[in-house]
Amino acid sequence: MADARIDSLFVTRLYRVRLGARGLDAALEKTCLALARDDKAGRRWAREHGYKGYTSYASLDDLTTRASVFAELARHFDRHVKRFARTLDFDLAGHALQLDSLWVNVMERGSIHTGHIHPHSAISGTYYVSVPQGAAAIRFEDPRLPLMMAAPSKKKRAKDANRSFVSVAPKAGTLLLWESFVRHEVMANMGYGKRISISFNYAWR
Repeated sequence: MADARIDSLFVTRLYRVRLGARGLDAALEKTCLALARDDKAGRRWAREHGYKGYTSYASLDDLTTRASVFAELARHFDRHVKRFARTLDFDLAGHALQLDSLWVNVMERGSIHTGHIHPHSAISGTYYVSVPQGAAAIRFEDPRLPLMMAAPSKKKRAKDANRSFVSVAPKAGTLLLWESFVRHEVMANMGYGKRISISFNYAWR
């Protein structure tokens, strides 16, 4: 019998890197906690939507001009997003991927982010500022999952490439990037201490 050939088609890629910028995380943590204290609109939005913690998602859209530390972080994002786009073989047709939105998340114990995608964007990501022991992981879903109505479930020890869900528990200083159509969620945060992250989107313009 001839050897069978198995190719990988339509691969979902996750870009992961440690930034390692000296002093960056400490400055970000201080600034994020100050926002969580002072942004009344953000705290109100979180309370009204059952979010245990704080997010600037619906209240502040000027973080890169509001604090220089966010502008510094965005420059790191720009470099890695360009590298990721090359890996994805994006044909930008003379346009560019530009930072479209950026927001702070401060998750208290018991808080969650339910499954969602980031429409109207090309690349999304999260940078982890503070990740206490036991803090929640981010979980990614196979984009094809809704189409697999008759497929059996995957083995408990299946390879990551064959799983329907893959959880990633990053450490502080980790940057994750993925294509914006990939559905993801943050499971219940069971860590003691604040889980602080900065999420963002890049749009093709």
